[in-house]
Parts: sequence; C-alpha cells; structure tokens
Amino acid sequence: MPIRIQPTKEHIIAGRPKRRGGGGGGRRRRHNYGPPKKKDDDREDKALEIEGTITSVLAGTMFKVALPSGHEVLAHISGKMRKRFIRLVVGDKVKMEMSPYDTSKARIVFRVG
Repeated sequence: MPIRIQPTKEHIIAGRPKRRGGGGGGRRRRHNYGPPKKKDDDREDKALEIEGTITSVLAGTMFKVALPSGHEVLAHISGKMRKRFIRLVVGDKVKMEMSPYDTSKARIVFRVG
C-alpha cells in the first residue's frame, strides 16, 4: 500500500494558490452603539433656501446673485447642474442654498426661469 503524504506549507502544489483571509472580500458588519444620528429635519444648522436673480456671470461658474432684500451674494453652480449642463444667464431666477454661518456665499441648486 502506497504511503500518502499530507501537503504542508513546504510542499509546492501546482495550480492557483488558495485565497486566504485578510482581503476585503467579506461582508462588513456595522456596529449599533453610540448616540443615535440626528435626522436632517432636526438639524439646527440646516441650509437656508433662498431665491434670487443673477446679476453678473463671473469666471469658473461663479455668479453674483441679487436677493429680494437688496443684498448681493457670490454663488456657484451645484454639481448636478454642472453634470446636466444647465446654462445660466443674467436675469435668470435661481433657487439657492445658503449656510447660516456664511451668508455671503451660496450654492445654486435650481433654475426657476
């Protein structure tokens, strides 16, 4: 009867090596501890939505936008509007999001007309 030898790490076996653990192939588990996350409705620092009119077009997709209150803010186009090639010209009415911390800058998110 022939003697069978169990392969060990020293033996070379032809073919593709077996994958061992340590890679990113497994499913990641999320932990469930810590304080619960706040919903967007509960946030105190939520962005303000304002409408304005474009007064001038600047370089680099930047615009000067006049607010109904008379103030003028510097605004840039949101990524979704850039992706869809939405064109803005002087006189267009736009909807913007503005941070409550810096009211001199805004992000244009929608072209009203």
